[in-house]
Amino acid sequence: MTTVRQRRVGKGTEAAEDQPSEEKNLKLDGKILSVHTGGKLWNIFSITVGGIIAVCLGLVTSVYVATLHENDLWFSNIKEVEREISFRTECGLYYSYYKHMIQAASIQQGLHGLVYDNKTESVRTINILERMNVYQEVFLSILYRILPIQQYLEPIYFYIYTLFGLQAVYVIALYVTSWLLSGTWLSGLLAACWYITNRIDTTRVEFTIPLRENWALPFFAVQIAAITYLLRTHLQPVQERLTLMATFIATFLFSLTWQFNQFMMLIQALALFILDCFDILPTAKVTWLYVIQISGLLLVCVLQFFNSMILGSLLISFDVSVLIARTIQKNLKKGGLLSRLGKLILHVLLVLCLTLLINKFIKKILHLESDEHIFKFLKAKFGFGATRDFDANLYLCEEAFGLLPLNTFSRLSDTLLFYVYMFVLFLMTATAVIVAFRNLSGSNQVQFMEKMEECTITLKPDAAYNLIHTVLFGCLALSTMRMKYLWTSHMCVFASFGLCSTEVWKLILKCIHIYTSQRTHVIKYSIPIITLLYISYKFWPGIMDELSELREFYDPDTVELMNWIKSNTPNTAVFAGSMQLLAGVKLCTGRTLTNHPHYEDKNLRERTKQIYQIYAKRSPEDVYRILRSFGTDYVILEDSICYERRHSRGCRLRDLLDIANGHIMDGLGENEPDLKPSLYPRFCEEIKKNLPSYTIHFTRVFQNKTFHVYKLAKHK
Repeated sequence: MTTVRQRRVGKGTEAAEDQPSEEKNLKLDGKILSVHTGGKLWNIFSITVGGIIAVCLGLVTSVYVATLHENDLWFSNIKEVEREISFRTECGLYYSYYKHMIQAASIQQGLHGLVYDNKTESVRTINILERMNVYQEVFLSILYRILPIQQYLEPIYFYIYTLFGLQAVYVIALYVTSWLLSGTWLSGLLAACWYITNRIDTTRVEFTIPLRENWALPFFAVQIAAITYLLRTHLQPVQERLTLMATFIATFLFSLTWQFNQFMMLIQALALFILDCFDILPTAKVTWLYVIQISGLLLVCVLQFFNSMILGSLLISFDVSVLIARTIQKNLKKGGLLSRLGKLILHVLLVLCLTLLINKFIKKILHLESDEHIFKFLKAKFGFGATRDFDANLYLCEEAFGLLPLNTFSRLSDTLLFYVYMFVLFLMTATAVIVAFRNLSGSNQVQFMEKMEECTITLKPDAAYNLIHTVLFGCLALSTMRMKYLWTSHMCVFASFGLCSTEVWKLILKCIHIYTSQRTHVIKYSIPIITLLYISYKFWPGIMDELSELREFYDPDTVELMNWIKSNTPNTAVFAGSMQLLAGVKLCTGRTLTNHPHYEDKNLRERTKQIYQIYAKRSPEDVYRILRSFGTDYVILEDSICYERRHSRGCRLRDLLDIANGHIMDGLGENEPDLKPSLYPRFCEEIKKNLPSYTIHFTRVFQNKTFHVYKLAKHK
């Protein structure tokens, strides 16, 4: 009992002695709670400020491009026909469907006219919603009809303001992505400023408003931001589900608004595949992203009336192949370096073989040939044999599908963007290589792990994804200039992230043995601020000068042509001519076309090649027979094509036609030995001489300095 009592006393004494210590702990906990509360309030304040700045920068960008568009064309002052003509080439075609829906007696009749369209391609009824990505025009037209804004806002302004508004979404998404990667909204501010000051290379929305990429790229940027957030560690289940939903919605909208979505997402899928193979991304999240890509594309396929081009896309075949191959090779990420390398090589070969087999099988079943021109173009572009294919050469000769010009890099360097980008890219790529080697080797050596620890910190999954994303899209941009807008916008994000990243500067300072946390924070904030000040000082005056420069739309010959067509031809008249011009004819006059610029259909490509014989060396009888087979009433000849000087010899439209027809090209220069002289002169030149062999079939009814319109005789 005594012993027990002594123990009780002992406990009581210990308790009494420990009491001051508990009080100290309570005080310490109070301080921690106070610091935690203060930190939480500071985070809320920082997020609020950063969010407000993001929205403001987005709105500023929208106003900026809208002002440039107004200043360049004096859009508010020109006539309606001039506004519509300013939507050049395929832009005019897409806008014509918005105009059709606005002018239809009802929404139902407008949709019926799109599903059973017989004015876009003569003697043929096509489903516009199946063939083209115009759901955005349909949605916008319905919105305009149901909202009480008709008396305040013209339909054309509602359309262009929506596109300029999407630029705000685009900039905010880029801002958020950079913020998520670096942990500071200063990075987002720098990314947005770089995007604006490099506008020539980051967007062309102000002069190609209805282009599909201007609809799609903002949603693609949102998708990248969502993926970046999804790949962060320690997400709560609710956060993960909401992010997956946001990724799916952005993927779906991106796919719905651009016909080239499948090729962009194929590159994205390749990025995920590479990172997953090197065990840099969590496999479960990568699987979800594959499923989102497939489901998003299939939903678009359903909305586009089971468009076979979507079903036969390489993206679906690739994603399915990866999921099948992963099921077959369950132990892919186990073993030593040599074992894993062997498994990895087999895995890559298996995925490639399955992709080609599945894709070929689908195309065989569906008799799909819609995208064959793209593969012919790629084959010729990358030196796998010359081609005389008219469609492939048409792409090869366009500057937009050529290599990225070197002056692009000098412009990007003026804002320091390219220099910073290359610095961050080199550092992150070196880190990625080391981390990939470590993951494959599975080394347990303590010294090796200690060396790798620093690199692991600087290559989080979200940073790794953005690294491989920028590398692959950079390769695409370098090979095809038109795709540079996918790369340059992300370049702004990646460069600003590197400049504001604690991990990047920590690694650099440790490498040169001057690391302290205070020094890292000073550099992390001071260098971006100095960069922002430099950009503001150097480019603000230029931006102000650009905004003060006033021009006006001027194309009297095209305006005269469109007015003549509306006044002097029946509504049912069928017009033939160049793809680019006919898009404007449909938009401005509503007349029926023989061909148009939306080139993703084999029958249309063949039809266009036949119509373009008006610029080849063919007999008047042949040209007349071809035109009448498509129900043509009028043909429009353009001097700018007939006597083209924009392209060099071999790339002029008339040269492409001569080569495809087996004829010798005009002018001095070499010809391939098997090309023969044509028996007939060039049609577009000879018809102007009013020779009897031509006038019996064609009567000139309109001409100005640019265009010549001929009416076709209707022989029995």
